[in-house]
Amino acid sequence: MVTLTLRALAERVMRSDIATVANQESALPGVAKMTTQTLTPARARLNASYRNLTLWTLQGWIAMFFIAAGYAKLSEPMENLVELMRWPALVAPEMVRGLGVAEIILAVLVLAPLVSWTHGRPLLVMAASGLLALEAAMLTLHAAGMDVGPAVTNLILIAMTATVLWKRAREVR
Repeated sequence: MVTLTLRALAERVMRSDIATVANQESALPGVAKMTTQTLTPARARLNASYRNLTLWTLQGWIAMFFIAAGYAKLSEPMENLVELMRWPALVAPEMVRGLGVAEIILAVLVLAPLVSWTHGRPLLVMAASGLLALEAAMLTLHAAGMDVGPAVTNLILIAMTATVLWKRAREVR
């Protein structure tokens, strides 16, 4: 019974190979045929608007996170930073403060297109690349130190920053 059903299905698939390639009918029962839909110019603009809004939201979140993190590294005493994150105890205080300055500068550059769209987009791509490198290094550091919370936070930040970098870099070309 099963072999007869499988044999009948195989024969149907072989008979409809040409029809499937020509997109006239589906080879498998219950599977709809493929269709091609051309977007209207208005729909394409709306999709681009949604994408742009999503990217600006991600850019804003990234900027807020790194401005806050950089400010904390600049303003908090080293004892507090060591309690919050273990790694500042392993490096010089000047490196922690320098990292805070770098985070703030890169976060502000992520928002550079707000000032000048022509000159800001390349700065945004450069800043997103820098933040992505920084996030990858910090992920490695947190994963090696078995800090699960900061490692997960870095994974989320990497996903957000990589998305912004990928989509905005395509716009610059």
